Amino acid sequence: MSDALLALSGLSRRFGGLRALEDVDLEAREGEILGLIGPNGAGKSTLFNCLSGHLAVSAGRIRFAGRDVTRLAAARRARLGMARTFQLGKAFQSMTVRENVAAGLGIAAYGSFWRSLAGRASGGARDRRSNAILERFDLRSQAGARVRELPMGVQRRVEAARAFATGPRLLLLDEPAAGLTHGEAEAFAGMVRGVRDAGVTIIVIEHNMTFAMRLAERMYVLVDGRIIAEGPPEAVRADPAVVDAYLG
Repeated sequence: MSDALLALSGLSRRFGGLRALEDVDLEAREGEILGLIGPNGAGKSTLFNCLSGHLAVSAGRIRFAGRDVTRLAAARRARLGMARTFQLGKAFQSMTVRENVAAGLGIAAYGSFWRSLAGRASGGARDRRSNAILERFDLRSQAGARVRELPMGVQRRVEAARAFATGPRLLLLDEPAAGLTHGEAEAFAGMVRGVRDAGVTIIVIEHNMTFAMRLAERMYVLVDGRIIAEGPPEAVRADPAVVDAYLG
């Protein structure tokens, strides 16, 4: 498909005799919010690890932004515009919220060594960019707080803000609503839509089917390492195979 930013074909991953992913075909179209749902143990996080380069694939191909990235390291994929969050949050706990955002921008907010790596970028421009990102994720009031001092809902926003600060074309969100209250999840969903409106394609992994279906415009369902359904949320919800996977 011509508007596919990301395309997987025949993607498989095995751990010894265990089949974690089997012959997965998936496309993420430019400018959409794509949902990936499935029961616990379906292979969702393994798929993200393969996409982002944290795991090598056993078979298949990954194309991103018009090039084959199947064998590229995670850092190379990040430089091409692929960013992610993790199911178990990986924000820098000992750093402040602002420093986490600065790290996403590729510039730490302290230390002459890091400033020397910033090249020609002016401090004022960096500060304006940081402030805009903090505002987007409703983090201005916590900008000076250490991440470890913040509740889980805020920490998830910090990690998403740091990923967004890298300037991605594709943002992979791994169970961003896990542990959030209903109100926090709704607020986070609004921020995700705002990121998409800023020109970023998004793939969201979610175990919470209700949250995912309210957020995503199109969905894939992964069960036992295989895609069993794809389409708009209302069609996926009514698919007998999906009903059986969640309720059977």
